[in-house]
Amino acid sequence: MKKRLLRITITVVLIIVIGLGIGGNYFYNVGIKRSQDGPALHGGGSSAVAASIKGTKEQQEKLAEIMKWTEEQQFEIVQIKSYDGLTLKGRYLKNPNSNGKAVILAHGYKGSSEQMPGITKYYYDLGYDVLKPDARGHGMSEGDYIGYGWHDRKDYVKWVDFLIDKKSESAIFLHGFSMGAATVLMTSGEKLPTEVKGIIEDSGYTTVKAELSHQLKYLYHLPAFPIMDVTSVITNVRAGYTFDEASALESVKKNRLPLFIIHGDQDDLVPTEMAYEIYDAAKSKKELWIVPGAGHTEAYTVAEQEYQKRLKAFLDSALE
Repeated sequence: MKKRLLRITITVVLIIVIGLGIGGNYFYNVGIKRSQDGPALHGGGSSAVAASIKGTKEQQEKLAEIMKWTEEQQFEIVQIKSYDGLTLKGRYLKNPNSNGKAVILAHGYKGSSEQMPGITKYYYDLGYDVLKPDARGHGMSEGDYIGYGWHDRKDYVKWVDFLIDKKSESAIFLHGFSMGAATVLMTSGEKLPTEVKGIIEDSGYTTVKAELSHQLKYLYHLPAFPIMDVTSVITNVRAGYTFDEASALESVKKNRLPLFIIHGDQDDLVPTEMAYEIYDAAKSKKELWIVPGAGHTEAYTVAEQEYQKRLKAFLDSALE
C-alpha cells in the first residue's frame, strides 16, 4: 500500500513538473522568443477618447502630413556591437540646427525604429538630432529574444557612447514608450556620462514580472505562481535574465537625472498605478503627469499640445 502511494505521488509530481515545464516553454515562446507576431495583449486597444480623435478629418490630415515629412527625411542606418556580440542597428536623423542636442527614442514591445513619427518630428522641430534604435530581438537588430528593457539598458549605454564618440552630441535625452519607457528607466540606473541630461518615460512598467503577471491574469486567467516563476527560470537559461531582476523600479532608485513620467489614466495594458510606484521610488528631480482619457501610450494623441508644452518645459529646465 505504501509503495503504491509512493508511486502515485511520484507520478503526480512528475506530471506537474512536466506540465509546468511545457507551460513555461510555451509562455517563453509566446512572450520572450523573437517572432514576427506578438500576442494580442490585454489593454492594447484604443481608448474611446483616442479613437474619436483618430477618426477626425483634422487628425487624419495631420498624420498624412507627418508621414509625408517622414518619407522625405534622410535617416542614416547606424549600428553598434552589444556587450554580448550582437549587431544592433538604428535610424539616425541629423538636424543642422541641433548644436549637439539629441534624443534617443525607444520603441515598445514588437515595435521598431520606423515607429514614433509624430514625436520624431516634434523633436526635430525643436532642433534635436534623433536616434531611434531597434531593440535587440526587434527590427534590423540581431537577437533571438526580447529583453523587456533589462539587457537593453546596457545597449542604450552603448548608444549614448555612440552619440558622444561618433556624432559629437553634448546634450542627450532618453525618451521611451511602453517597453521603451521601461528600457530608459532601467538605463537611468546605470552609470551614464554627463552628456545625458534627462529621462522621459511614457507608459512604462515597474518590473517585467509585474507586467507579465498582469497579462497572464487577463489573457489566460492564471495566477502568477507558479507558472511565472517557471517561465522566469526558463528565460534565465535561454536568454540570461530573470523576471525578478528586470526591474525599472529598482533602477530608478539609482537615477540622479531629471525624470518626467507620463501615463494615461485609462491604461489597461500597463496599469496606471505603476506610474505612481515609479514616481514614489524615484529619488531625483521628478515630474508626474497622468493624462485624462488616455489609454496605453495615447497621451500624445489625446493631449498633443499639452504634451508638447510640458515636454519642452522639461527639456529646457534640464538643460539649464
